[in-house]
Amino acid sequence: MVESAKTLADKLFPKEKDNDDLAIIDIPPEQRRLHTETYDFSIATIINYLKDGSIYIPKFQRNYVWTRSQASRLIESLIIQCPIPVIYLHQEKDEKLSVIDGNQRLTSIKLYAEDGFELQGLTAYPELEGNKFSDLDPRFRRHILNRTLRCITIMKETHPQIKIDVFERINTGAVQLNPQEVRHGVYHGPLFKMIDDLGEENIWKDLAGLKKDNRMKGNELILRCLSLCHSRNSYRKPLKKFLNDFSSDFQYISEEEELGWKSEFLTALRNINNIFGNKAFRILNDKLEPLVKNFNAALFDAVMVGFIKSGINQRDIIELDKATFLKRYQKVISEEKFNESITSGTSATALVNYRINTFIAFLREYFA
Repeated sequence: MVESAKTLADKLFPKEKDNDDLAIIDIPPEQRRLHTETYDFSIATIINYLKDGSIYIPKFQRNYVWTRSQASRLIESLIIQCPIPVIYLHQEKDEKLSVIDGNQRLTSIKLYAEDGFELQGLTAYPELEGNKFSDLDPRFRRHILNRTLRCITIMKETHPQIKIDVFERINTGAVQLNPQEVRHGVYHGPLFKMIDDLGEENIWKDLAGLKKDNRMKGNELILRCLSLCHSRNSYRKPLKKFLNDFSSDFQYISEEEELGWKSEFLTALRNINNIFGNKAFRILNDKLEPLVKNFNAALFDAVMVGFIKSGINQRDIIELDKATFLKRYQKVISEEKFNESITSGTSATALVNYRINTFIAFLREYFA
């Protein structure tokens, strides 16, 4: 009875035992140095840079949550020359600067300069309550626009792994960035643009059960699939570092690669949807029903990579006896070692390779 309960618990609550700390010590000593430049930009310059895109706020940073009182107190701080915390930026390969830390401050400043709100909740200058930027005396406007903000920029020469570490250290938002959000900032480019597009596909949202995905969980799963499809030979624990390395290596994929990878991913999704429907990526019992509604990421690895790599075409799916296939599928994933590979220590190198190789072999034999 005890063993049976443990087995069920393993199925329902897969255990990850990785230590995902980034192995900075593995980077050559001469590359561990953080390359930065410090700029004192005037408010006028920052506003212009935000308008023309020279400074931009990445997608994962775009939620603006400050109240009008918070934003007003920032403007008041500029007026009374109170020091403003440092803004952290990241230099992209095209020389543009993305915001690492300071979204709320920069957005508030730009918004006020565009007459986006009236000042409220002021303590030092209550006489200015209710004033939009254009309502202020020109001397106040010039004073605000001439104030400078210190901006520390992480230069593009910095090793990507060091950038990851720095992003995590200096992120001071109320909600800390998760690993995929950090990657999106460090490795922004064609690869992540493609992943963003795939993450918006309705078929993906339906199968993954991610109607609302504000923290890029789905994007990380897509990245995980692509990396295991195209770089599995280099896979080693921890998974976090593997995904970081893949993101760096393929940050600027070619248009041809982008079109090919996107097509094979969507084709696999459509085939899986036709066979499994809402049972996709869920562990099934002997009645071919999901044990729980939970999406199983390790099973997702095997199924997605299997369908992409096995070369199954649309005709195979049309002619498929789905009931018979699902019975065979359930038998494969319930086999002891396969079940272990998707429920316990799932990122171990041997288990990752075992479940993917086993599933590819199953599909090729079934559709032979």
